[in-house]
Amino acid sequence: MKNLLHSRFLSILKGIEVHFTAEQEAQLAQIATKSGTDPERLVKDAALRLLEEEARFRAAVREGIAQADRGEFIEEEEMDARFEQMLRS
Repeated sequence: MKNLLHSRFLSILKGIEVHFTAEQEAQLAQIATKSGTDPERLVKDAALRLLEEEARFRAAVREGIAQADRGEFIEEEEMDARFEQMLRS
């Protein structure tokens, strides 16, 4: 999936420019240097990760909606208890 997404991303964004302030460019250069890469690669990789995470999120939301449509959900009290447990962990 990553290669397909990467190919789609590059074909969609071919020729698109992103403009940063001088301060942002300096910050990107600093982060890139610490990461052992160049700023352009850093931005491309970050954009791809964002798109991949967005795709995973949307898929999870669709699955959650499908589960709810099938009646596969828990009551609010149980969700509250699970949430409280997660906060304590």
